Formats: sequence, structure tokens, C-alpha cells
Amino acid sequence: MALFEFTIVADGLDPTDEEFETRFYDAGCDDATIAFQKGVIIIDFARESNSLEAAVHSAIEQLGQTKTRIIRIEPEPLVSLTDIAERAGLTKAAISLYATGQRGKGFPHPVARVTSESPLWNWADVASWLGETGKLDKERVAEAAFLSMVNVELSRRTGA
Repeated sequence: MALFEFTIVADGLDPTDEEFETRFYDAGCDDATIAFQKGVIIIDFARESNSLEAAVHSAIEQLGQTKTRIIRIEPEPLVSLTDIAERAGLTKAAISLYATGQRGKGFPHPVARVTSESPLWNWADVASWLGETGKLDKERVAEAAFLSMVNVELSRRTGA
């Protein structure tokens, strides 16, 4: 078994309720830290499991018992060049060269803030490219694709 760390962002519960934290523990989320920030519930998991998929699915199932509405799963799907470098274990300079086409071909285009000085990329797209070029292992690529798929499904359910 491995330890998987991820965050689920949710809403739908009153954080001032006396039973707020207890309902998470009672549902089996004893491996999570619960916080309320910026109007949403932040549930940080450090869950042992055979795979990220199994860890996330079990967390979603348990949270269903708490009556929360899951908004998304993080790590954040939109990433800066700095985020990409950190997640891939590469330098920001190397990632900048890939992004500008000065090294390698086919690096994904930014998906947000395209015209700004701080564009954002979709992590699943970048992870896939890094995997194809041998710069990121297949497991990390699969995890990025899985989280992207789950977040798309959550977005459809919540209408976000």
C-alpha cells in the first residue's frame, strides 16, 4: 500500500454546527484534516491505498455519508510553469524552454490567461506530454488523467 495525498473541496454543511467535524470522522474520514476556508470545506486526505483511484473513490463514497457536495479534487488542475516544474521535478528554466518551443516540440498550449504574462496549463495535458517525452513516469501521467476525469464528472454533476 502507498500513501496518497489529495484534497477534496466541498460545500453544503454549516461549519458552525457542533457536529461538523464529527460527521466526517463517523463517515470514516479519520485520515483527513478538515478546514473551512473562503466559503468552502477543505478536506485534506493522507490515505493509504493500493492506488490513487481507490483512495479517491473511497473518500468520495465516505463523504457521501456526510451530505457534503463535492466541488473538485485537487491538486489544482490548472498549473503555472513553476507548478509544472515542481510536479515534474524539473527546473523552471527547462519547462520554459519546452513551453516556448525552444526545446522539444508539441508542448501543450495554455488554457487560461493565455494573453497574460502568467498563463496556465492543464496539468493532465502537460503530464501526458511529459510522459510521452520520457520526463514523467507513467503512474504520474495516469494519476493526472484520472483526477482530470473525476473533476470533469464532478463539474457535470454540480453544474460548475
